[in-house]
Amino acid sequence: MLRYLASLTLALHVSAQETMIRQVLDPVTDTHVEVLALFSKPSPGGYFPVRVKIANNLKNDSNVWLEFKIKEDHGNDLQATSSFNFTAGGGKTVTRDILVPLSPPSAFYSGSNVEATLAGSMGRAGNTIRTSIDANQPAVLVSEALFTPNASSLDSASRAKGGSIHGSTEFAAKFDPKQLPDDWLAFSGYDSVIMTDGDWTNIPPGGRNAILSWLRLGGQLVIYSTGSATAASLGLPTDPSFGTVAIHSVSSDLKLDAPAVVKLVADNATKPQQFSQQSDFQRSWPLQDLFGAQTFRYALFIIVLVAFGILVGPVNLFVFAKSGQRHKLFITTPLISLGASLILIALIIVQDGFGGNGMRRVLMEVRPDAGANAAYLHQEQFCRTGVLTSSRFTIDTPSTFVPVAIAASRWARYTDGSGAKGSFNLQPADGKLQASGDWFQSRSEHGHVLSAVVSTRGRIEKTDTPGTCLSTFEFPIDTLYYLDESKQWHRAEGITAGKRFTLTPVETSMVDPALATEVNAFAARNKQFLKTAKNRPGHFIAITTQAPGIDTSPGIKWKETRTVITGPVVDRN
Repeated sequence: MLRYLASLTLALHVSAQETMIRQVLDPVTDTHVEVLALFSKPSPGGYFPVRVKIANNLKNDSNVWLEFKIKEDHGNDLQATSSFNFTAGGGKTVTRDILVPLSPPSAFYSGSNVEATLAGSMGRAGNTIRTSIDANQPAVLVSEALFTPNASSLDSASRAKGGSIHGSTEFAAKFDPKQLPDDWLAFSGYDSVIMTDGDWTNIPPGGRNAILSWLRLGGQLVIYSTGSATAASLGLPTDPSFGTVAIHSVSSDLKLDAPAVVKLVADNATKPQQFSQQSDFQRSWPLQDLFGAQTFRYALFIIVLVAFGILVGPVNLFVFAKSGQRHKLFITTPLISLGASLILIALIIVQDGFGGNGMRRVLMEVRPDAGANAAYLHQEQFCRTGVLTSSRFTIDTPSTFVPVAIAASRWARYTDGSGAKGSFNLQPADGKLQASGDWFQSRSEHGHVLSAVVSTRGRIEKTDTPGTCLSTFEFPIDTLYYLDESKQWHRAEGITAGKRFTLTPVETSMVDPALATEVNAFAARNKQFLKTAKNRPGHFIAITTQAPGIDTSPGIKWKETRTVITGPVVDRN
């Protein structure tokens, strides 16, 4: 009974304060470990930010191990696992923020069940925090100041709009602005973040920078102001790259027009990312179409199987082990079977080879302005594998890495619909990701999308000579288009690093078809991002096949990595 009451108390505590686990080792000295979810609910994909606090008021060191298992339980068998180790010296209090990788979203009904298990010298404990939303519903974060007076009405408005098949989905998760993590990956599973202008000013600098990175990658930031706040007064960019910023007025009681908020989020130009991952790649994905279909050579395998049948049957019975020598069947039959198996394996290796081949498309926004010196990347990749010798690999760039549902075929391993399964494990360590599981399987076709924020000194700079610019990118650029402040297009070709190049004015009719080709080479979500960014005065669009992508499995040889780079042309330092 006491155990039941303790579990009930813990469940209520999770609902109210987002504390997943609080394990007390020594009540006298208050030696304990606390696992705090920084958002009230996990997103349907991306990462889940968790704060771990170990208060060790004893003399001996304490070791804590946390394992997270993320499951999707609506008809599919998708999961991810990760684990984290911590040590707190005697008399020390240690606080660490971690990012728990979530499993990919499922079709129709997205969500995550995050099971946390605590072990080590502080004792054992466990708990689960859940969320579920419809696949076509945006994932939203709302600050606590707006969540408390509006949660019920927002949930009702969302259901009235058809935001929930089952009638019980919550519109948003909540957060405390003062406790926000300083890594953009924490926000990567969300489509919209909503807060007040006061909340924005209360966010620590690291948290604000994280939201700005998420914004430039395509997030929707909505701020409600009780005064006359503007983007400039809040330090928000007037050009948010692939994202959008909206500032609206709200009364002092912070009561929102719930249907208007739901409509604002639902009408965002970019579709929800979990819905995109399930629907944009399974019918006509330009990258998969460009890579081409794989044919299966049935004839060779049929010949081998027919020959095997003849050998193991009549030839074996009447030649190798004829009458009076039937005991030889115990030797000849296994040898014939082994030989046929070796031949089949050889045929598979000859036909498919080792490793795999693929193609990548990268959309990159570079921001050298305001001292950012950062590049915001979205990468689509499709590959076909042969025989793989390992399912483990390391991603050196902190990023989101998500399998996408491709068209069903004998080669596809991750597709839309019920029955999808797979383990997609990511283990963060030392700024890298250790991947294992079903990301790449032998003799299969796979599609993935990745997003990342990386530091770069690459930029396009104006020189002292009018009409000329300079590239500081470490790779050559095939073609560059520039729209000046008077909305006149210019073009340059064959650009190399550190060398001046001349911009030649061209008619819009010469630019639009070329840019339309690049836009249409992406799936719907990235296509919309490029459409949004391509007509900004003072900005450029560059195309190159020599820029590096985000590397994943080393067994895959990328036949082509085509990158479209956007960003402002800046004055030379």
